[in-house]
Amino acid sequence: MAYFTRMAEMRRMEIMSDMLYKKREIRGFCHLYDGQEAIAEGMEAAMTREDCLITAYRNHCQALARGDTTYRIMAEMMARHTGSSKGKGGSMHYYNAKQNYYGGNGIVGAQLPVGTGLAFALKYKGQKNFACALYGDGAANQGQIYEASNMAGLWKLPMIYVCENNHYGMGTSESRASHDTRFYARGGKVPGVMVEAQNVLMVREAFKWAGQYVIENGPLFMELNTYRYHGHSMSDPGVTYRTKEEIQQVRATRDPVEIARNYLIDNNMSTAAETKEIEKAIRKRIEAEVEQIRKDPFPPVSELYSDIGVTKEHYVRGVEYNLSKHID
Repeated sequence: MAYFTRMAEMRRMEIMSDMLYKKREIRGFCHLYDGQEAIAEGMEAAMTREDCLITAYRNHCQALARGDTTYRIMAEMMARHTGSSKGKGGSMHYYNAKQNYYGGNGIVGAQLPVGTGLAFALKYKGQKNFACALYGDGAANQGQIYEASNMAGLWKLPMIYVCENNHYGMGTSESRASHDTRFYARGGKVPGVMVEAQNVLMVREAFKWAGQYVIENGPLFMELNTYRYHGHSMSDPGVTYRTKEEIQQVRATRDPVEIARNYLIDNNMSTAAETKEIEKAIRKRIEAEVEQIRKDPFPPVSELYSDIGVTKEHYVRGVEYNLSKHID
């Protein structure tokens, strides 16, 4: 029931983000995760907060799974000072070192060597934990993943390279961008597995096993077969390179929220009416949160200079320019 509730919360948060973006209340970049919720929830169910997690820019639901709140996440996207990163990071940049969540990263593939560094740190400190770095099929052709995994293999680091294969990159299907679409098999001597990732229980059990494997044996590639309903970003309608019928077919047969709902109903753990009431309550709460966020302040001018250094004297190019200090 908890898995269903959190995935329903993730779904409503992403749908609300879509609406706010179209109203221009969320600006800049925004990459939504609806359709892939079972990955964020299933991974977290198998991990502890001592295990490290790093991902790319489609990261709202990972932030929520790692202990953030819908209020703080939405406030960040709406550029309010009450947001997770004080309203300065936006959709792509969530971070929570206390929960070993090393954030969303805006550079394609950049999280993979950083995640490998997290795995190195765990081994160096003698911790029996592991690190996961998530990337998409679009990032799978980045060279840095192979450099990083080579080092992880040499040093037997407790590292899982997690390919969230939603089958489309930035407007391009996997078959048009990748000569070898067996992303789990690209590691050479580093083994790999493929997992059906729309069922939260399958994801949970796969990562329970994978975590123990990499702690004992070194790195692993995992390809998670998933699907996103939205386009790559809000500038991509997501229908020019795939059909509406394809999206509807996935919604009807492989939707992660519906799979969890049906599991609860089929096993007499809940009823359809009860699950609908849970979703209604989530929707009402998030709508109320957005109303409050609209009243929250934007970051003050002083935030231009905070979080960028450790000394009292700052010079930020393009932000301040004291003419008297720079005339000889």
